Amino acid sequence: MKPKAIFNWSSGKDSALALYKILQTGTYDVHTLLTSVNQHYDRISMHGVRVELLEKQAESLGLPLHKMEIPEMPTMTDYENIMRTTLENFKNQGVTHSIFGDIFLEDLRQYRVNKLNEIGFEGVFPLWKIDTKILIQEFIALGFKTIVTCVNEKYLDQSFAGRIIDQQFIDDLPDNVDVCGENGEFHTFTFDGPIFSKPIAFEIGEVVHRKYERPKNEDSNDACNANTDDTAFDYGFWYCDLIPKN
Repeated sequence: MKPKAIFNWSSGKDSALALYKILQTGTYDVHTLLTSVNQHYDRISMHGVRVELLEKQAESLGLPLHKMEIPEMPTMTDYENIMRTTLENFKNQGVTHSIFGDIFLEDLRQYRVNKLNEIGFEGVFPLWKIDTKILIQEFIALGFKTIVTCVNEKYLDQSFAGRIIDQQFIDDLPDNVDVCGENGEFHTFTFDGPIFSKPIAFEIGEVVHRKYERPKNEDSNDACNANTDDTAFDYGFWYCDLIPKN
């Protein structure tokens, strides 16, 4: 019997490629997609994508979806308590593994592994340590299509928000930006590819700028991504709204 696993689905390209590889190997029974959702905005945490589009992704993928609701500005304690309760509920359903699309952030991986071990889960990282330049080319070659929904203004300007990732996008990236955005430079929404039964239809809406302040008495508060890198809240972000189409 295959071990049951939840898949930590961000809606973006790394998640899509990691899920593709997991489904290709057939090693795990993917029980549910798990996505953090901002309660206040009803959008995917950090990516800024509307929940309706997330639901359409899950429908096209043919997998159950669990939306883990997170407060607008959670502390790490808030995030960890919500995640622990969520995972314990999955454990009661026979789930033993948690799959991520992480590529090379050692601290983040160790954080995830430590927290999973506390409740008897194992972490799975199908993209781990693969060169991101190779990954992005594989992603495009497989026929995946993804659009940039959020850019960190520390690394990229407004013009990158709302762009489809293709070779021209890659060529236009500054040298200090990872081509997969693994350092949080940008986030994406994947709307077509070999794991989808049909493309996700949407229109491009307005691009807005949001600034986040670091909460007091918190060393790190990128709780939406459980990332110990606290630089995410030092800068503003450009978000491109995607409007669902029927």
